[in-house]
Amino acid sequence: MTTSQRRILRNLVFGVAVLFSLACAAGNNGGAKIHAASPGLLPASDEQARVSKDVPEKIDARARYLFYLHGRIVEDKGVRPVSELHGVYEYEKIVETFKGAGFHVISEARAKDTDNKQYASKVVAQIDALLKAGVPPRHITVVGASKGSIIAMYTSSLLKQGEVNFVLIAGCGEQTLKNAELNLHGRVLSIYDASDTGAGTCEKLFARSNGLSRREEVKLGLKLGHGFIYRPLKEWVEPVVAWAKQA
Repeated sequence: MTTSQRRILRNLVFGVAVLFSLACAAGNNGGAKIHAASPGLLPASDEQARVSKDVPEKIDARARYLFYLHGRIVEDKGVRPVSELHGVYEYEKIVETFKGAGFHVISEARAKDTDNKQYASKVVAQIDALLKAGVPPRHITVVGASKGSIIAMYTSSLLKQGEVNFVLIAGCGEQTLKNAELNLHGRVLSIYDASDTGAGTCEKLFARSNGLSRREEVKLGLKLGHGFIYRPLKEWVEPVVAWAKQA
């Protein structure tokens, strides 16, 4: 063996000895410094954000749950429908936007001609499952747009829970305001656009509802008519996220 080879061999032996000593020292200290971070230590917004069509079988009581109830056009034309007046209804982008904000989003494309009250009963059962699993009421938010907003109103009226969050987007049309079955409960935010000729303020519905623990309303000036609900615009998404995360 040459002198150069012996030198290389000594260096290798020395390096192995150093690594062995460091490993022993870490072991004597519980090994905390050499373990990777546990997935359980990830921020809740990263770990728990997801999308599902129903309440999961294993409910994480730490997560924030957001139900998104879309407009009628998705029932009629599928998950990426096109309106001649308003363009594409970006249902999947809206859902992904709420997922990106840290929510476990529960949403599905409803069947054509879904009955509002019957579907609301399904949402009530889903919320009851979350509550029974220990999810705090204020960590549950139901967001409805247009027809979805009417379903959210029925959900609020049937659930009769004072601390669950609801957001009604472009849902208070003339016929809805006359619907005597609707008696809102919970923490309710209304969002509408001044240019929307089909849906406006929910003030009359608020005034006759006796189960509201909190109510607010946001009037937008986007000049998009009813079409403002078709895309995840920050002007309405940000108030929704803020409302859902207040607690």
